[in-house]
Amino acid sequence: MFKDLDPILHSQLRLAVISLLISVKEAEFTFIKEKTNSSAGNLSVQINKLKEAGYIDVTKQFRDNYPLTMCRITPEGITAFEKYVNALQSYMKL
Repeated sequence: MFKDLDPILHSQLRLAVISLLISVKEAEFTFIKEKTNSSAGNLSVQINKLKEAGYIDVTKQFRDNYPLTMCRITPEGITAFEKYVNALQSYMKL
């Protein structure tokens, strides 16, 4: 009757990161940190969990001698988000 909710996306911050990346496809770590109002340490941990799940790709590089971390949603991340939203919608229809 009730669909299982993806435990990776059921975290508020991870869901916020995926929701943000759904709309922009790719974003800098600092942009995500600003938009989610999270600490750098907590965001780093949650981004790592999303990366390990295959929901985002993370690339680290330098821009003008400053570290730059870019996050991009993967096709698996898009699918997981869509399934999560559909599961939530099924809860509301009962």
